[in-house]
Amino acid sequence: VNSRQDSSMLSQKKKKSSSRESSLSEDKVKNLLLEKDAKINSMQAEIAKLTNMLNNSSASHVTSKTKRHHPLTAFGTTITEETSGMSQVRSRMGRHASISTANVLNALPDESEDQLAVRIVEMFKDPNKHLKYLKSEQFAMDILTMASRVRPVLEDEPRCIFLQSPCYVFGDIHGNLEDLHFFSDNIWRLGMSLTAGNFLFLGDYVDRGLSCLEVVAYLFAMKLLLPHKVFLLRGNHETRDVNGWEEHYGERSYIHQCRERFGEEVGYRVWEETNQVFDRIPLSAVIDQDIFCVHGGIPRAVSHESRIQDILSVPKVAGINPPYEHETEEYQQVASDCIWSDPASDEQEANGVDPNSGFGESLRGGGAICFGHKAVTNFLQQHGYSYIMRAHEAHAEGVAVSKGARVFTVFSTSKDHNQGSQAMAGCILVDFEKMKVINRSPAYKNKFVHRRDSVSLAGMTEAEIMQRAQLGLVTAADDVSDEEDYEDYEDYEEEEEEYEYLTSAANFQPFSSQR
Repeated sequence: VNSRQDSSMLSQKKKKSSSRESSLSEDKVKNLLLEKDAKINSMQAEIAKLTNMLNNSSASHVTSKTKRHHPLTAFGTTITEETSGMSQVRSRMGRHASISTANVLNALPDESEDQLAVRIVEMFKDPNKHLKYLKSEQFAMDILTMASRVRPVLEDEPRCIFLQSPCYVFGDIHGNLEDLHFFSDNIWRLGMSLTAGNFLFLGDYVDRGLSCLEVVAYLFAMKLLLPHKVFLLRGNHETRDVNGWEEHYGERSYIHQCRERFGEEVGYRVWEETNQVFDRIPLSAVIDQDIFCVHGGIPRAVSHESRIQDILSVPKVAGINPPYEHETEEYQQVASDCIWSDPASDEQEANGVDPNSGFGESLRGGGAICFGHKAVTNFLQQHGYSYIMRAHEAHAEGVAVSKGARVFTVFSTSKDHNQGSQAMAGCILVDFEKMKVINRSPAYKNKFVHRRDSVSLAGMTEAEIMQRAQLGLVTAADDVSDEEDYEDYEDYEEEEEEYEYLTSAANFQPFSSQR
Protein backbone atom coordinates (compact mmCIF):
# COMPACT_ATOMS: atom_id res chain seq x y z
CA VAL A 1 0.00 0.00 0.00
CA ASN A 2 2.80 2.39 0.96
CA SER A 3 4.54 1.59 -2.32
CA ARG A 4 1.40 2.43 -4.32
CA GLN A 5 0.95 5.69 -2.36
CA ASP A 6 4.58 6.68 -3.01
CA SER A 7 4.15 5.84 -6.67
CA SER A 8 0.97 7.92 -6.85
CA MET A 9 2.63 10.92 -5.15
CA LEU A 10 5.63 10.67 -7.49
CA SER A 11 3.29 10.59 -10.48
CA GLN A 12 1.46 13.72 -9.24
CA LYS A 13 4.76 15.54 -8.73
CA LYS A 14 5.85 14.64 -12.26
CA LYS A 15 2.55 15.94 -13.65
CA LYS A 16 2.94 19.26 -11.74
CA SER A 17 6.55 19.60 -12.90
CA SER A 18 5.54 18.83 -16.47
CA SER A 19 2.72 21.38 -16.23
CA ARG A 20 5.12 24.08 -14.97
CA GLU A 21 7.64 23.30 -17.72
CA SER A 22 4.85 23.40 -20.31
CA SER A 23 3.70 26.79 -18.99
CA LEU A 24 7.24 28.18 -19.03
CA SER A 25 7.78 26.84 -22.53
CA GLU A 26 4.51 28.40 -23.69
CA ASP A 27 5.53 31.80 -22.27
CA LYS A 28 8.89 31.59 -24.04
CA VAL A 29 7.23 30.74 -27.34
CA LYS A 30 4.83 33.68 -26.93
CA ASN A 31 7.74 36.04 -26.19
CA LEU A 32 9.69 34.81 -29.21
CA LEU A 33 6.63 35.26 -31.42
CA LEU A 34 6.13 38.77 -30.03
CA GLU A 35 9.68 39.77 -30.97
CA LYS A 36 9.43 38.13 -34.41
CA ASP A 37 6.07 39.81 -35.10
CA ALA A 38 7.59 43.17 -34.20
CA LYS A 39 10.39 42.58 -36.72
CA ILE A 40 7.89 41.58 -39.40
CA ASN A 41 5.76 44.68 -38.72
CA SER A 42 8.83 46.89 -38.92
CA MET A 43 9.87 45.32 -42.23
CA GLN A 44 6.35 45.67 -43.62
CA ALA A 45 6.32 49.37 -42.66
CA GLU A 46 9.72 49.83 -44.32
CA ILE A 47 8.55 48.02 -47.47
CA ALA A 48 5.39 50.16 -47.63
CA LYS A 49 7.42 53.34 -47.22
CA LEU A 50 9.96 52.35 -49.90
CA THR A 51 7.17 51.29 -52.27
CA ASN A 52 5.47 54.65 -51.89
CA MET A 53 8.78 56.46 -52.44
CA LEU A 54 9.36 54.42 -55.59
CA ASN A 55 5.87 55.15 -56.86
CA ASN A 56 6.28 58.88 -56.16
CA SER A 57 9.52 59.01 -58.12
CA SER A 58 8.18 56.92 -61.00
CA ALA A 59 7.46 58.67 -64.28
CA SER A 60 4.24 56.71 -64.54
CA HIS A 61 1.49 57.72 -62.11
CA VAL A 62 -0.68 54.70 -62.74
CA THR A 63 1.23 52.48 -60.32
CA SER A 64 -0.89 52.01 -57.22
CA LYS A 65 0.50 52.90 -53.80
CA THR A 66 0.45 50.58 -50.82
CA LYS A 67 -3.04 50.53 -49.33
CA ARG A 68 -3.62 51.32 -45.68
CA HIS A 69 -6.95 50.99 -43.91
CA HIS A 70 -8.35 54.15 -42.28
CA PRO A 71 -11.44 53.50 -40.14
CA LEU A 72 -14.16 56.12 -40.48
CA THR A 73 -14.90 58.38 -37.52
CA ALA A 74 -18.20 60.09 -36.84
CA PHE A 75 -16.71 62.91 -34.77
CA GLY A 76 -14.92 66.15 -35.50
CA THR A 77 -13.09 68.58 -33.20
CA THR A 78 -13.77 72.31 -33.26
CA ILE A 79 -10.97 74.47 -31.85
CA THR A 80 -11.52 77.99 -30.56
CA GLU A 81 -8.84 80.42 -29.38
CA GLU A 82 -9.91 82.20 -26.18
CA THR A 83 -8.19 84.62 -23.81
CA SER A 84 -7.60 81.79 -21.36
CA GLY A 85 -6.26 79.49 -24.08
CA MET A 86 -7.66 77.07 -26.61
CA SER A 87 -10.92 75.20 -26.15
CA GLN A 88 -11.95 72.06 -28.02
CA VAL A 89 -15.44 70.75 -28.65
CA ARG A 90 -16.11 67.28 -30.08
CA SER A 91 -19.31 66.90 -32.07
CA ARG A 92 -20.86 64.45 -34.50
CA MET A 93 -20.45 65.14 -38.19
CA GLY A 94 -23.15 64.80 -40.80
CA ARG A 95 -25.84 67.00 -39.31
CA HIS A 96 -26.42 68.57 -42.74
CA ALA A 97 -25.55 65.50 -44.79
CA SER A 98 -27.88 63.46 -46.95
CA ILE A 99 -30.02 60.80 -45.28
CA SER A 100 -27.83 57.95 -46.58
CA THR A 101 -24.60 59.62 -45.39
CA ALA A 102 -26.14 60.51 -42.03
CA ASN A 103 -27.29 56.91 -41.59
CA VAL A 104 -23.74 55.63 -42.20
CA LEU A 105 -22.24 58.11 -39.72
CA ASN A 106 -24.93 57.47 -37.11
CA ALA A 107 -24.30 53.74 -37.33
CA LEU A 108 -20.68 54.18 -36.29
CA PRO A 109 -19.87 53.44 -32.63
CA ASP A 110 -20.08 56.29 -30.13
CA GLU A 111 -16.50 57.32 -29.30
CA SER A 112 -17.30 58.37 -25.76
CA GLU A 113 -14.28 59.51 -23.76
CA ASP A 114 -13.44 58.62 -20.18
CA GLN A 115 -14.91 61.63 -18.37
CA LEU A 116 -12.70 61.19 -15.32
CA ALA A 117 -9.57 61.24 -17.50
CA VAL A 118 -10.93 64.27 -19.36
CA ARG A 119 -11.42 66.07 -16.03
CA ILE A 120 -7.78 65.39 -15.09
CA VAL A 121 -6.60 66.75 -18.44
CA GLU A 122 -8.63 69.93 -17.86
CA MET A 123 -6.94 70.29 -14.46
CA PHE A 124 -3.54 69.91 -16.11
CA LYS A 125 -4.26 72.74 -18.57
CA ASP A 126 -4.55 75.28 -15.74
CA PRO A 127 -3.84 73.99 -12.20
CA ASN A 128 -4.39 77.45 -10.71
CA LYS A 129 -8.09 77.16 -11.52
CA HIS A 130 -8.35 73.84 -9.70
CA LEU A 131 -6.54 74.48 -6.41
CA LYS A 132 -9.50 73.42 -4.27
CA TYR A 133 -9.93 70.21 -6.24
CA LEU A 134 -6.19 69.38 -6.09
CA LYS A 135 -6.27 69.45 -2.28
CA SER A 136 -9.59 67.61 -1.98
CA GLU A 137 -10.44 64.02 -1.16
CA GLN A 138 -12.19 63.89 -4.54
CA PHE A 139 -8.81 64.23 -6.26
CA ALA A 140 -7.52 61.32 -4.16
CA MET A 141 -10.55 59.19 -5.08
CA ASP A 142 -10.08 60.08 -8.76
CA ILE A 143 -6.45 58.95 -8.65
CA LEU A 144 -7.50 55.68 -6.99
CA THR A 145 -10.18 55.10 -9.63
CA MET A 146 -7.75 55.79 -12.47
CA ALA A 147 -5.17 53.50 -10.85
CA SER A 148 -7.66 50.62 -10.81
CA ARG A 149 -8.49 51.25 -14.49
CA VAL A 150 -4.96 51.70 -15.82
CA ARG A 151 -3.50 48.73 -13.90
CA PRO A 152 -4.87 46.02 -16.25
CA VAL A 153 -3.98 48.11 -19.32
CA LEU A 154 -0.29 48.20 -18.31
CA GLU A 155 -0.22 44.59 -17.10
CA ASP A 156 -1.50 43.46 -20.48
CA GLU A 157 1.47 45.08 -22.27
CA PRO A 158 4.71 43.10 -22.81
CA ARG A 159 7.71 44.08 -20.70
CA CYS A 160 9.30 45.33 -23.93
CA ILE A 161 7.00 47.35 -26.18
CA PHE A 162 7.53 47.46 -29.95
CA LEU A 163 6.64 50.81 -31.55
CA GLN A 164 6.79 52.52 -34.93
CA SER A 165 7.89 56.10 -35.52
CA PRO A 166 7.12 58.93 -35.47
CA CYS A 167 7.59 58.84 -31.73
CA TYR A 168 8.42 61.50 -29.12
CA VAL A 169 10.73 60.23 -26.36
CA PHE A 170 10.81 61.91 -22.93
CA GLY A 171 13.19 61.36 -20.01
CA ASP A 172 12.84 62.02 -16.26
CA ILE A 173 10.00 64.36 -15.23
CA HIS A 174 10.30 64.11 -11.42
CA GLY A 175 7.12 65.93 -10.46
CA ASN A 176 7.99 68.98 -12.56
CA LEU A 177 4.66 70.17 -13.92
CA GLU A 178 6.22 73.31 -15.38
CA ASP A 179 8.47 71.52 -17.87
CA LEU A 180 5.79 68.95 -18.69
CA HIS A 181 3.51 71.87 -19.49
CA PHE A 182 6.19 73.27 -21.84
CA PHE A 183 6.05 70.07 -23.89
CA SER A 184 2.25 70.14 -23.82
CA ASP A 185 2.15 73.76 -25.01
CA ASN A 186 4.58 73.20 -27.86
CA ILE A 187 4.52 69.54 -28.95
CA TRP A 188 0.93 68.46 -28.43
CA ARG A 189 -0.68 71.90 -28.38
CA LEU A 190 -3.88 70.52 -29.93
CA GLY A 191 -3.80 67.54 -27.61
CA MET A 192 -2.06 64.19 -27.98
CA SER A 193 -5.03 62.70 -29.85
CA LEU A 194 -4.66 65.35 -32.59
CA THR A 195 -0.85 65.10 -32.76
CA ALA A 196 0.71 62.57 -35.13
CA GLY A 197 2.93 59.88 -33.65
CA ASN A 198 3.42 58.02 -30.39
CA PHE A 199 4.54 59.36 -27.01
CA LEU A 200 7.05 57.36 -24.98
CA PHE A 201 7.99 58.33 -21.39
CA LEU A 202 11.13 56.68 -19.97
CA GLY A 203 10.24 56.77 -16.27
CA ASP A 204 11.00 58.67 -13.04
CA TYR A 205 7.70 60.51 -12.80
CA VAL A 206 7.82 61.13 -9.04
CA ASP A 207 10.10 62.49 -6.25
CA ARG A 208 12.25 65.67 -6.17
CA GLY A 209 9.59 67.96 -7.69
CA LEU A 210 6.57 69.22 -5.76
CA SER A 211 3.85 68.26 -8.29
CA CYS A 212 4.25 64.47 -8.29
CA LEU A 213 0.53 63.78 -7.83
CA GLU A 214 -0.45 66.03 -10.72
CA VAL A 215 2.14 64.43 -13.02
CA VAL A 216 1.05 60.88 -12.10
CA ALA A 217 -2.65 61.76 -12.52
CA TYR A 218 -2.05 63.36 -15.93
CA LEU A 219 0.03 60.46 -17.30
CA PHE A 220 -2.50 57.89 -16.03
CA ALA A 221 -5.29 59.89 -17.68
CA MET A 222 -3.46 60.05 -21.01
CA LYS A 223 -2.76 56.31 -20.91
CA LEU A 224 -6.46 55.65 -20.35
CA LEU A 225 -7.54 58.01 -23.13
CA LEU A 226 -4.89 56.88 -25.65
CA PRO A 227 -3.67 53.39 -24.65
CA HIS A 228 -2.19 52.68 -28.11
CA LYS A 229 -0.50 56.07 -28.45
CA VAL A 230 0.89 56.89 -24.99
CA PHE A 231 3.44 54.49 -23.50
CA LEU A 232 5.03 54.55 -20.04
CA LEU A 233 8.26 52.83 -19.00
CA ARG A 234 9.42 52.25 -15.45
CA GLY A 235 12.21 54.17 -13.73
CA ASN A 236 14.02 53.48 -10.46
CA HIS A 237 11.74 56.02 -8.72
CA GLU A 238 8.74 53.87 -9.60
CA THR A 239 9.73 51.49 -6.80
CA ARG A 240 8.59 51.60 -3.17
CA ASP A 241 12.08 51.69 -1.69
CA VAL A 242 12.84 54.91 -3.56
CA ASN A 243 9.55 56.83 -3.66
CA GLY A 244 8.85 55.80 -0.07
CA TRP A 245 12.18 57.10 1.27
CA GLU A 246 10.81 60.14 3.08
CA GLU A 247 13.87 60.40 5.37
CA HIS A 248 16.03 61.18 2.35
CA TYR A 249 13.80 63.31 0.11
CA GLY A 250 11.70 65.00 2.80
CA GLU A 251 8.82 67.07 1.41
CA ARG A 252 9.99 66.19 -2.10
CA SER A 253 9.38 62.48 -1.63
CA TYR A 254 6.31 61.00 -3.28
CA ILE A 255 5.02 59.35 -0.11
CA HIS A 256 5.31 62.65 1.81
CA GLN A 257 3.30 64.49 -0.84
CA CYS A 258 0.57 61.81 -0.76
CA ARG A 259 0.25 62.02 3.04
CA GLU A 260 0.61 65.80 3.20
CA ARG A 261 -2.10 66.29 0.58
CA PHE A 262 -4.66 63.68 1.64
CA GLY A 263 -3.87 62.75 5.24
CA GLU A 264 -2.16 59.69 6.69
CA GLU A 265 -4.72 56.99 5.82
CA VAL A 266 -5.95 58.15 2.40
CA GLY A 267 -2.47 59.39 1.46
CA TYR A 268 -0.88 56.01 2.16
CA ARG A 269 -3.61 54.29 0.15
CA VAL A 270 -2.95 56.58 -2.83
CA TRP A 271 0.79 55.90 -2.54
CA GLU A 272 0.35 52.13 -2.35
CA GLU A 273 -2.22 51.80 -5.13
CA THR A 274 -0.23 53.98 -7.53
CA ASN A 275 2.80 51.82 -6.71
CA GLN A 276 0.73 48.80 -7.68
CA VAL A 277 0.37 50.49 -11.07
CA PHE A 278 4.14 51.10 -11.17
CA ASP A 279 4.67 47.36 -10.53
CA ARG A 280 3.00 46.69 -13.88
CA ILE A 281 4.75 49.31 -16.05
CA PRO A 282 6.88 47.85 -18.90
CA LEU A 283 10.67 48.09 -18.67
CA SER A 284 11.72 48.89 -22.23
CA ALA A 285 10.64 49.68 -25.78
CA VAL A 286 12.04 49.31 -29.28
CA ILE A 287 11.29 51.90 -31.97
CA ASP A 288 11.38 50.80 -35.63
CA GLN A 289 13.36 47.68 -34.63
CA ASP A 290 16.35 50.03 -34.48
CA ILE A 291 16.30 52.08 -31.25
CA PHE A 292 16.28 50.43 -27.82
CA CYS A 293 14.62 52.62 -25.16
CA VAL A 294 14.93 52.12 -21.40
CA HIS A 295 15.18 54.17 -18.23
CA GLY A 296 18.65 53.18 -17.04
CA GLY A 297 20.46 50.95 -19.51
CA ILE A 298 21.07 47.57 -21.07
CA PRO A 299 20.79 44.48 -18.84
CA ARG A 300 23.35 41.73 -18.41
CA ALA A 301 22.41 38.43 -20.03
CA VAL A 302 20.85 35.77 -17.77
CA SER A 303 20.01 33.15 -20.41
CA HIS A 304 21.09 31.86 -23.81
CA GLU A 305 18.28 33.88 -25.38
CA SER A 306 18.55 37.50 -26.50
CA ARG A 307 18.47 40.30 -23.93
CA ILE A 308 15.05 41.31 -25.32
CA GLN A 309 13.81 37.81 -24.49
CA ASP A 310 15.27 38.17 -20.99
CA ILE A 311 13.30 41.41 -20.52
CA LEU A 312 10.13 39.84 -21.91
CA SER A 313 10.52 37.05 -19.33
CA VAL A 314 10.40 39.45 -16.36
CA PRO A 315 7.09 38.91 -14.49
CA LYS A 316 4.20 41.18 -15.51
CA VAL A 317 3.92 42.25 -11.85
CA ALA A 318 7.32 43.04 -10.32
CA GLY A 319 8.19 44.98 -7.17
CA ILE A 320 11.96 45.00 -7.97
CA ASN A 321 12.94 47.09 -4.90
CA PRO A 322 11.79 45.26 -2.82
CA PRO A 323 10.84 42.18 -4.88
CA TYR A 324 7.82 39.95 -4.54
CA GLU A 325 8.30 36.31 -3.59
CA HIS A 326 7.60 35.13 -7.14
CA GLU A 327 10.46 37.20 -8.62
CA THR A 328 13.53 35.07 -9.31
CA GLU A 329 16.99 36.47 -8.63
CA GLU A 330 18.07 36.45 -12.28
CA TYR A 331 15.02 38.31 -13.59
CA GLN A 332 15.11 40.74 -10.69
CA GLN A 333 18.67 41.47 -11.89
CA VAL A 334 17.40 42.08 -15.43
CA ALA A 335 14.75 44.52 -14.16
CA SER A 336 17.24 46.27 -11.83
CA ASP A 337 19.77 46.69 -14.64
CA CYS A 338 17.07 48.24 -16.82
CA ILE A 339 16.12 50.90 -14.25
CA TRP A 340 19.48 51.52 -12.49
CA SER A 341 22.46 51.19 -14.88
CA ASP A 342 24.50 54.01 -16.46
CA PRO A 343 27.00 54.41 -19.30
CA ALA A 344 30.58 54.02 -18.05
CA SER A 345 32.63 57.20 -17.68
CA ASP A 346 36.01 57.51 -19.45
CA GLU A 347 37.77 56.62 -16.20
CA GLN A 348 35.55 53.57 -15.70
CA GLU A 349 36.18 52.49 -19.30
CA ALA A 350 39.91 52.55 -18.57
CA ASN A 351 39.94 50.95 -15.13
CA GLY A 352 36.58 49.57 -14.01
CA VAL A 353 34.95 47.81 -16.97
CA ASP A 354 35.43 44.11 -17.63
CA PRO A 355 37.14 43.91 -21.07
CA ASN A 356 35.24 40.71 -21.93
CA SER A 357 31.67 41.65 -20.97
CA GLY A 358 31.89 45.43 -21.18
CA PHE A 359 30.13 45.82 -17.83
CA GLY A 360 31.51 47.18 -14.57
CA GLU A 361 30.50 48.44 -11.15
CA SER A 362 28.61 51.74 -11.19
CA LEU A 363 29.70 54.78 -9.22
CA ARG A 364 26.30 54.52 -7.56
CA GLY A 365 27.61 51.43 -5.73
CA GLY A 366 25.40 48.84 -4.05
CA GLY A 367 25.44 46.40 -6.98
CA ALA A 368 24.39 48.82 -9.73
CA ILE A 369 26.29 48.41 -12.99
CA CYS A 370 27.71 50.57 -15.74
CA PHE A 371 28.04 49.57 -19.38
CA GLY A 372 30.97 50.46 -21.62
CA HIS A 373 31.70 50.53 -25.37
CA LYS A 374 32.06 46.74 -25.54
CA ALA A 375 28.69 46.10 -23.84
CA VAL A 376 26.97 48.63 -26.13
CA THR A 377 28.53 47.09 -29.25
CA ASN A 378 27.60 43.54 -28.22
CA PHE A 379 24.02 44.49 -27.41
CA LEU A 380 23.43 46.46 -30.61
CA GLN A 381 25.00 43.76 -32.78
CA GLN A 382 23.06 40.97 -31.07
CA HIS A 383 19.73 42.62 -31.88
CA GLY A 384 20.59 44.52 -35.06
CA TYR A 385 19.84 47.90 -33.45
CA SER A 386 21.64 51.21 -34.03
CA TYR A 387 20.98 53.28 -30.90
CA ILE A 388 20.09 53.23 -27.22
CA MET A 389 17.87 55.96 -25.73
CA ARG A 390 17.75 56.20 -21.96
CA ALA A 391 17.15 58.69 -19.14
CA HIS A 392 18.27 58.44 -15.48
CA GLU A 393 21.10 61.03 -15.52
CA ALA A 394 20.70 64.81 -15.29
CA HIS A 395 22.21 66.88 -18.10
CA ALA A 396 22.05 70.66 -18.38
CA GLU A 397 21.75 70.34 -22.18
CA GLY A 398 18.54 68.30 -21.92
CA VAL A 399 19.94 65.60 -24.23
CA ALA A 400 23.48 64.18 -24.09
CA VAL A 401 25.26 61.75 -26.44
CA SER A 402 27.91 59.16 -25.52
CA LYS A 403 29.54 55.86 -26.51
CA GLY A 404 30.44 56.85 -30.05
CA ALA A 405 27.15 58.72 -30.55
CA ARG A 406 25.21 55.48 -30.03
CA VAL A 407 23.74 56.24 -26.56
CA PHE A 408 21.37 59.17 -26.04
CA THR A 409 20.50 60.34 -22.52
CA VAL A 410 17.25 62.32 -22.37
CA PHE A 411 16.34 64.47 -19.36
CA SER A 412 12.98 66.24 -19.42
CA THR A 413 13.15 68.31 -16.26
CA SER A 414 15.34 71.37 -15.80
CA LYS A 415 14.84 71.63 -12.03
CA ASP A 416 15.96 69.99 -8.77
CA HIS A 417 19.16 68.33 -10.06
CA ASN A 418 21.99 70.84 -9.46
CA GLN A 419 22.24 71.76 -13.13
CA GLY A 420 22.01 75.53 -12.59
CA SER A 421 19.70 78.24 -13.87
CA GLN A 422 20.62 77.61 -17.52
CA ALA A 423 19.58 73.95 -17.52
CA MET A 424 17.24 72.82 -20.27
CA ALA A 425 14.54 70.15 -20.43
CA GLY A 426 14.74 68.03 -23.56
CA CYS A 427 13.05 65.33 -25.60
CA ILE A 428 13.76 63.54 -28.87
CA LEU A 429 11.50 63.11 -31.88
CA VAL A 430 12.21 59.91 -33.79
CA ASP A 431 10.78 60.65 -37.23
CA PHE A 432 11.47 57.70 -39.53
CA GLU A 433 15.14 58.08 -40.57
CA LYS A 434 15.65 61.30 -38.58
CA MET A 435 16.08 62.08 -34.89
CA LYS A 436 15.44 65.63 -33.74
CA VAL A 437 16.25 67.09 -30.32
CA ILE A 438 13.75 69.55 -28.80
CA ASN A 439 14.86 71.59 -25.77
CA ARG A 440 13.19 74.12 -23.54
CA SER A 441 15.29 77.29 -23.46
CA PRO A 442 15.98 78.77 -19.99
CA ALA A 443 14.44 81.99 -21.34
CA TYR A 444 11.10 80.31 -22.10
CA LYS A 445 8.34 81.80 -19.93
CA ASN A 446 5.72 79.44 -18.56
CA LYS A 447 2.10 80.32 -17.90
CA PHE A 448 1.35 79.24 -14.36
CA VAL A 449 4.50 78.79 -12.23
CA HIS A 450 5.68 82.13 -10.85
CA ARG A 451 8.42 83.47 -8.60
CA ARG A 452 7.23 84.78 -5.27
CA ASP A 453 8.07 88.39 -6.23
CA SER A 454 6.22 88.17 -9.59
CA VAL A 455 3.67 90.91 -10.36
CA SER A 456 1.26 88.10 -11.24
CA LEU A 457 0.93 87.38 -7.51
CA ALA A 458 0.57 91.00 -6.41
CA GLY A 459 -3.18 90.79 -5.78
CA MET A 460 -3.06 87.54 -3.78
CA THR A 461 -3.09 87.07 -0.03
CA GLU A 462 -0.23 85.30 1.76
CA ALA A 463 -2.49 82.27 2.31
CA GLU A 464 -3.26 82.03 -1.41
CA ILE A 465 0.43 82.27 -2.28
CA MET A 466 1.32 79.57 0.28
CA GLN A 467 -1.39 77.30 -1.12
CA ARG A 468 0.15 77.58 -4.59
CA ALA A 469 3.69 77.14 -3.23
CA GLN A 470 2.70 73.81 -1.63
CA LEU A 471 1.64 72.57 -5.07
CA GLY A 472 4.87 73.77 -6.71
CA LEU A 473 3.15 76.66 -8.50
CA VAL A 474 5.14 79.39 -6.69
CA THR A 475 8.93 79.35 -6.34
CA ALA A 476 11.20 81.40 -4.08
CA ALA A 477 11.86 85.00 -5.09
CA ASP A 478 15.60 84.34 -5.37
CA ASP A 479 15.12 81.02 -7.15
CA VAL A 480 17.63 81.70 -9.92
CA SER A 481 19.27 78.30 -9.55
CA ASP A 482 18.20 75.05 -8.00
CA GLU A 483 21.77 74.82 -6.66
CA GLU A 484 20.72 77.23 -3.92
CA ASP A 485 17.98 74.86 -2.76
CA TYR A 486 20.34 71.87 -2.79
CA GLU A 487 23.74 73.45 -2.17
CA ASP A 488 24.69 70.63 0.20
CA TYR A 489 23.85 67.92 -2.35
CA GLU A 490 26.06 66.42 -5.01
CA ASP A 491 24.15 64.32 -7.53
CA TYR A 492 26.39 61.28 -7.61
CA GLU A 493 26.91 61.21 -3.86
CA GLU A 494 23.16 61.30 -3.43
CA GLU A 495 22.57 58.50 -5.93
CA GLU A 496 25.34 56.36 -4.40
CA GLU A 497 23.78 56.72 -0.95
CA GLU A 498 20.35 56.01 -2.44
CA TYR A 499 21.34 52.77 -4.16
CA GLU A 500 23.45 51.49 -1.26
CA TYR A 501 20.43 51.96 1.00
CA LEU A 502 18.16 50.08 -1.38
CA THR A 503 20.46 47.08 -1.76
CA SER A 504 21.20 46.58 1.91
CA ALA A 505 20.08 43.18 3.22
CA ALA A 506 17.41 44.70 5.43
CA ASN A 507 15.70 46.40 2.53
CA PHE A 508 15.92 43.58 0.00
CA GLN A 509 13.55 41.12 1.71
CA PRO A 510 10.71 40.07 -0.64
CA PHE A 511 7.08 40.72 0.20
CA SER A 512 5.28 37.68 1.54
CA SER A 513 2.31 38.06 -0.80
CA GLN A 514 1.54 39.60 -4.15
CA ARG A 515 -0.35 42.87 -3.95
